[in-house]
Amino acid sequence: MRWEFPFHMMLLPGVLVTLVYAYGPMFGIVMAFQKFDPVLSFWKSKFVGWKNFRYIFHLPEFNQVLWNTVLISVLKIGFGLLVPLLLALLLNELTKNGLKRIVQTSIFLPFFLSWTVLGGVLLELFMLKGPINSLLSGVGVEPIMFMGDGNWFRAIIVGSDVWKGMGYNMIIFLAAIVGINSSLYEAAEVDGAGKWKQMIHITLPGMAPIIILMATLSLGNILNAGFDQILILYNPIVYEHADVIDTFVYRLGIFSQQYAPAAAIGLFKSAISLGLVGFSYFLAYRFSNYRIF
Repeated sequence: MRWEFPFHMMLLPGVLVTLVYAYGPMFGIVMAFQKFDPVLSFWKSKFVGWKNFRYIFHLPEFNQVLWNTVLISVLKIGFGLLVPLLLALLLNELTKNGLKRIVQTSIFLPFFLSWTVLGGVLLELFMLKGPINSLLSGVGVEPIMFMGDGNWFRAIIVGSDVWKGMGYNMIIFLAAIVGINSSLYEAAEVDGAGKWKQMIHITLPGMAPIIILMATLSLGNILNAGFDQILILYNPIVYEHADVIDTFVYRLGIFSQQYAPAAAIGLFKSAISLGLVGFSYFLAYRFSNYRIF
């Protein structure tokens, strides 16, 4: 209809930006199947088929990088759902609205900070002569090289990511709690149910659909362990425990200038992620009746 045409035209800038910056670079996928030479460009580089994929799968670091990616992602997803859920349940019990808003805002604030800022803060806090080690020394504990120990580094990566994002997920869970019929709580009080039993038998079952939805949709990010966060914080000492697919691709492509193998790893990750996203949406539709349209 004629009256819809102006609205379609308003979409045009967004469509053009998406085509140029989202779909245009996808042509670079061709590098994964070439012996890419920047001088020869895409058009004249030799086609080698699956050779780059065979090469990356036989790299000695590949299995460890894949394991690091999955482990860190699973820990982030698990704690990233559990901690906000517990916070939402606790915050829901606060009766003073003023205090509730202050606590909610303070928890949500880190979400707006970039990893560039938070990375600098974390590096200062956990450095060998930083505040954390100063406190440990004050109670007679030997200084710990947090950023040089792989296990400690993973804990910091997961903990800081959960701390940064827990405010966002907490608000989603709070919204789910608000949507529960208040008459159920009134009936439970009449029957003599305390706060604990109300939480177990009313709040958590009422939140179950959104919990299942968020958990299933998180499956699509199983290979996204947090490129910017890890790139800012890690160092060669902890590569074995902290190097993930994205940082490995960055080092392989930028520093080693192995553009084609780096593109092959990126395509491998994208293909797996696409399958996981599709599977997660199927689960979300199957168990939570979630639909995109």
